[in-house]
Amino acid sequence: MSNLSTKLLTDTWVVASWNEFIQTIENPAYQKAKGYYYNGKMRIEGIIVSPNHAKDHAIIAVAVPLFAAIKNIPLNGLDNCSYRKPGVLECQPDISYYIGDRSQLAPTGSAIVNLDVTPPPDIAIEIADTSLSDDKGEKRLLYEEVKVGEYWIVDVQKPEIFAFEIIPTGGSRRITQSQRLPGLEMSLLEETLRHSRQMPHSQVIAWLLTQIQS
Repeated sequence: MSNLSTKLLTDTWVVASWNEFIQTIENPAYQKAKGYYYNGKMRIEGIIVSPNHAKDHAIIAVAVPLFAAIKNIPLNGLDNCSYRKPGVLECQPDISYYIGDRSQLAPTGSAIVNLDVTPPPDIAIEIADTSLSDDKGEKRLLYEEVKVGEYWIVDVQKPEIFAFEIIPTGGSRRITQSQRLPGLEMSLLEETLRHSRQMPHSQVIAWLLTQIQS
């Protein structure tokens, strides 16, 4: 193990080689941590999760499939799945989705997803509590490189959703309605998040069901 890994600070980008990154994430001390690698730097995110982060994660993970089910849109979701382009990059979005005809491309098995073999997801979502500036900055560039269809950031503090459509030729643009799940407005998901702070999730889901059906 290199000295870099033993002295690593979590929740910050650190200049590192790919081999140093792999050695670090394979260290038992970081077994439950999230790992990212991009542009010659790695970021290891700690395992401490606040209740608001956990609640927002939980309700979004229900709300998006619920919308797809009611609208009869095929969808496969993955929770905290790691995507890797060996030697180049790695990401671990909180939630990711394969949608429509691509839902059948969702990976299976117990190995880290190899992006040289498996196409990237249609939507990647990061739940941002203390990491908002990084999620809007470096990670946004990372997901542009991965070439996901859309990248959403849930700001736990407000709550607010920053959604971006990734442009195939490079870059991204802010959107207020999902292009991969037509008709799904970010404002509806933001309202769902606000309700989830005030009432049980079962009631929030019942409310959301009526909103989608109407």
